[in-house]
Amino acid sequence: MASARLNALSTSRVRPRVVVIGGGFAGINAAMSLADLPVDVTLVDRKNYHTFQPLLYQVALAVLSPADIAQPIRSILRDHPNIEVLMDEAVGFDLDQRHVRLKTGAVLIYDYVIVATGSTHSYFGHDDWAKLAPGLKTVEDATEIRRRVLLAFELAERHMLERGTHPPLNFVIVGGGPTGVELAGAISDIARLYMRNNFRHINTRQAKVIILEGSPHILGMYPNDLQLKACKQLEALGVELRTCAHVSDIQPGYVMVGEERIDAIVTLWAAGVQASPLGKILGFETDKKGCVLVDAHLNPNGHPEIFICGDLAHVEQNGKQLPGVAQPAMQMGTYAARRIGMLVGRAAGSEGHAQKPFHYFDKGDMATIGRKAAVAKIEWPFKAHWSGFMAWLAWLMVHIFFLIGFRNRLSVFRQWAWTYLTLQDGARLITGSQDLPGWKEEN
Repeated sequence: MASARLNALSTSRVRPRVVVIGGGFAGINAAMSLADLPVDVTLVDRKNYHTFQPLLYQVALAVLSPADIAQPIRSILRDHPNIEVLMDEAVGFDLDQRHVRLKTGAVLIYDYVIVATGSTHSYFGHDDWAKLAPGLKTVEDATEIRRRVLLAFELAERHMLERGTHPPLNFVIVGGGPTGVELAGAISDIARLYMRNNFRHINTRQAKVIILEGSPHILGMYPNDLQLKACKQLEALGVELRTCAHVSDIQPGYVMVGEERIDAIVTLWAAGVQASPLGKILGFETDKKGCVLVDAHLNPNGHPEIFICGDLAHVEQNGKQLPGVAQPAMQMGTYAARRIGMLVGRAAGSEGHAQKPFHYFDKGDMATIGRKAAVAKIEWPFKAHWSGFMAWLAWLMVHIFFLIGFRNRLSVFRQWAWTYLTLQDGARLITGSQDLPGWKEEN
């Protein structure tokens, strides 16, 4: 019934229909840019909200609540009458008929489609590690990490009260990229600052945070001087850095690096990502991460009506693949929408203007490390390498600016100010199970 209804709507239309799959940075920016064009837009996402992923780690470490960094997609797009939103999931395509099959059985007909379903964790063939070492891609991931980190301290307090001792509070993070560095700094801040006076029987400042990075350097996408400064700032927070450390196994309560066992009360994964499975479902050529190879206009080979954006697209510039972060995704979404506008204009008989190939305008990269600690590679409006307080302040302002919705900006600013001034975080809630992988009461 749903399939027939959606097909009827599509076939009775006059204006071109654009289907946008994914409500992340690329999808939302594409939809916003399509809002003023003579097209009808259907945005499909399996969740009803857009997540501001750069701040997920602050949800994971109890600084912010999920509502601070998430906004309902319908609310974002409510003022654009040519856009409809479906909470569903794309599971297949008929490229010849230009159909998208949804999980509910419905079928959407499109003239143009933008596929921007992002990426997920990659455990390099060890999918069994996922339950023991959660990654950080979704709100659900963030709340699970928060549960495990906070529960570790609670169980240690109880164990200390009952037995006079507790297992070492070792937090091991696999991966030294931006996510790993941010998680490490935030856990250190929680242990050293925010919870130092909250427990009566344990000393939270004795918690140990360890980063295991397989390459010779952390923050591999950053210049050498910022890598060194990041190392110094992490070491000042008490974080132990171990580079060229290749994890060979993860088990409840410990991590193996070669033949060496490292005890871990909580293990977190920040080492690798792979593209959404939808890339391979499309049937186009992909790279080893599952990203679809696209041309200069973000189209897969032979299909100018299909646009691949964000983490799902393999786009190279200056000999390097663009990173899977927010800024490239936002720019790809906007570009795809403008490209569709040009194609629609041509189809309507308007000459239009030839659109240049997609070019990523790199404004720089930032990674926060902890309270008043960060690194920033600034490319626009001037070039600079910052670290410490100035980089941290710039990081705060940039992220508040890019948050969607005034309420979210106000809420995050208020919570950051409260946390900074009082050294108290505001979302320290443990929900769900009180079981922690690797915790043994007989310890």
